[in-house]
Formats: sequence, structure tokens, C-alpha cells
Amino acid sequence: MPDEQAAVTPFCALLHFRKGMEHPGPAALIVALISGHFATLLRETARTMLQDHDVYITDWHNARDVPLREGRFGLDEYTGHLMRFLEVIGPGSHLMAICQPSVPALAATALMAEDRNPATPASLTLMAGPVDCRISPTGVNPLATSKPIERFAQNLVSPVPLQCKGAGRDVYPSFLQLTAFLNMNLERHTGMFRQYFDDLVEGNTDRAQSTRKFYKECFAVADPPDGFDLEAAVFQDYDLPRGALTFRDRPVRPAAIRNTALLTVEGGRDDICTLVQTLAAQDPCSNIHPCQRTHYVQAGVGHYGVFSGKRWQQQIYPVVRNVPRGAHHRGEAPPPRLGKVGRE
Repeated sequence: MPDEQAAVTPFCALLHFRKGMEHPGPAALIVALISGHFATLLRETARTMLQDHDVYITDWHNARDVPLREGRFGLDEYTGHLMRFLEVIGPGSHLMAICQPSVPALAATALMAEDRNPATPASLTLMAGPVDCRISPTGVNPLATSKPIERFAQNLVSPVPLQCKGAGRDVYPSFLQLTAFLNMNLERHTGMFRQYFDDLVEGNTDRAQSTRKFYKECFAVADPPDGFDLEAAVFQDYDLPRGALTFRDRPVRPAAIRNTALLTVEGGRDDICTLVQTLAAQDPCSNIHPCQRTHYVQAGVGHYGVFSGKRWQQQIYPVVRNVPRGAHHRGEAPPPRLGKVGRE
């Protein structure tokens, strides 16, 4: 099915997948990661959502191709993009954030709700997002707090070379991200590569192809802009759960959200964003009616299994599809709360 650019900024294109039918379903904006991977990482997520929704997705541009004159891109700009895109899509849409965008997505929803913006999303789904990394910290979290954010920026940020359109822009180079990704679970990745070789030799083509597909997608990385204010707010200062998050010096108040259904989703075996880190978004949204707040834990899946694979398609997506209906926006009774479903 063809896609079109519904809106474009120097840093992102809002892609719209047209279904060629009169009633394509409720609009849903999928917010892709800007932490290095391209939006293609969510290809399967979007394909599944298209069954019942009119799907939009953020296609973040490679920062090395964004001219320096276009300015910086940090947490404020991130949040501002989401609010602008929701306004482009219009009232009654559903917002889904995968992993890293959970904090700016929640911030955008809170700001729009406080302003009574008619484009405030009817529902907000946060999937495996690091809302409060103080809870059940992984190996990444102590590392993030071990040194000042300036130290990380000094050692991990480099200017784009002169031959690129974004010459001079500070970015987090993709090769450093890839190195960090592999080193985080080096033993596991080594084992997977060994198993991949054995599968090729033994003719286990299906499993070999699955492994190859996974790493082909993971190794396709971009150079994200130097958004270390986002990293500091999420991984060092924990601004959102502490009630200290701001947008252009304006306080972000999740309690302002009243008419948006909230769904948080976690994977039982997620070693990147562990259990309860995403659930932590529920408490600050204290004025959402209990029947409009749902938490779901999917047993047996890791980080990527939350938004891709058979369990995403067969078990997680039905929850996503059924919870955020936003019926109360049309003067109807709210849908029944599914509660905490899925067990270890």
C-alpha cells in the first residue's frame, strides 16, 4: 500500500499509509525510536496495526543529513514534533510510543490536554518505555548514572564530516551505538552468531533466516542528533516521575490528562526496559478514570517481542486494539477496563 508524507520537517517526515478505502479505521500515530534505528524497525508493528487502523508513523531523518542551519533537536523539539503531528492528523487519533519516545509522548499528551487542544489523542499506548529507570534497573541504568551527562557527551558525540549535508552537526555516531548494543549482551550475541552458523551448515533455513532478518534490521542504524538533554532527563535525572519535566520552561503535568485512555505494555523478559519501568507512567496520570487505565504484561517476550513477532500479533495487539477505543470522546460510555492481564 502506498505511503505519503502528511507533514515534513527538517528532522522528520510524518508518513501516512493509505489503505484505499472509505473507512480505513481510527487514526493511529506510531512514534518510532530516534535512538539510532530507522522507522523500518517497526515495519511489523505498522503492518499489524493496519488491520484496524489508519496508520501514521514518524520517519525520523538521519541527523547527518540535516544541515546545521536547521537548529538543534532535543527533548523540547521532540515533544513539539509529536504535538504538531497530532494536530495534522486531527481529533480522535490514537498515539502509540515504542520504547524511548514514551516520555515525550506522555509529555505531549499532558501539554495538549492542559491546553484543551482538540487534537489531544483519544488514547496513549506506551510500549516498553523507560518512564522510571530507577525501578528494577538493568545494567544500562547504573552505567547511565555513573558519570555526568557532560562526560558521555564529550566521549560519545562527534561532528558530522564535511562531505555530508549535516556537516558540523553533533551526532551520536551509529558505529558507537552498534558497538554498545553488541557489548551490552555480548555473550548472547556471540551465541546467536554461532547458532546462525550451525543452522546454515545443518540446513535449518527457517531459523537461520529469522536470525539474519533480526540482525539485518538491528545493524541498519542512523546517526541521531545530540539529544543528550533527553538522555539526562530520562536516564539520569528521572524528571518525569519526579514531577520535574518541563517543555520550554513550562511544567509538564500528567495529571492534566483526563479524557485520554492509557495503556502501558511490558515484556516479561525485557532486559532493556524491565518490568514496572513503563507501568510507572500510570501513577502520574492520576486523573484518568480507572476504567480508562490498563496495564498489560506479556509473558515470555523480550524487548523486541513487545512490538514484533507472533506474540505481538496474537496476544499483545488484541489488547492494543481493544483498549484504546476512546469512545468517551464521542459521548458514549467508556469501554470496560481489561485490567492487568498477562502473567509470568
